[in-house]
Amino acid sequence: MIDAEKLAAFALVSGMTSLAPGPSMLFVLGQAMWRGGRSGAVALAGVQLGYVGWWILAALGLGTLAAALPLAFRALAIGGALYLGWLGAQALRHAGAGAEDGRGPARKPSAHAFRDGVFVALSNPKALVYIVALLPPFVDQREPVVPQLIVLAAVALTIDVALGALYIGAGSRL
Repeated sequence: MIDAEKLAAFALVSGMTSLAPGPSMLFVLGQAMWRGGRSGAVALAGVQLGYVGWWILAALGLGTLAAALPLAFRALAIGGALYLGWLGAQALRHAGAGAEDGRGPARKPSAHAFRDGVFVALSNPKALVYIVALLPPFVDQREPVVPQLIVLAAVALTIDVALGALYIGAGSRL
């Protein structure tokens, strides 16, 4: 199993990298701002499920495959950027529909926040690069790898959810 020092170092690195918002956390923040905290929380759950997918793919060796097929990886990145652009255009299109009394969320909670959160996370191949680049120093190859990946994923996702909750709290107050 992972020793306590390595686990603490991983938690620190994971927390520091999660502080800088990427596309997924900006999506969660946007959902909280435009549709309220509930949609932000649902979006965060979807994002985390997408990240679980990346962790599973990293465990299965997709990082090596991505390095071998950079064109496919680039296509995924472009597709992800286009999807984020579409979500942004949708948000701008509906931006004028505010609450009647000027308070509260601008719109009712989204029925698609979870689905969109999953897609936002999965359409960001930088998450796979991050996971594949971050893991080697913290995984002991002499021990079974899968249990270590499960522990590391649980730590990273827990930190991400806690920080995501802060983004939701901030966004729902704007």
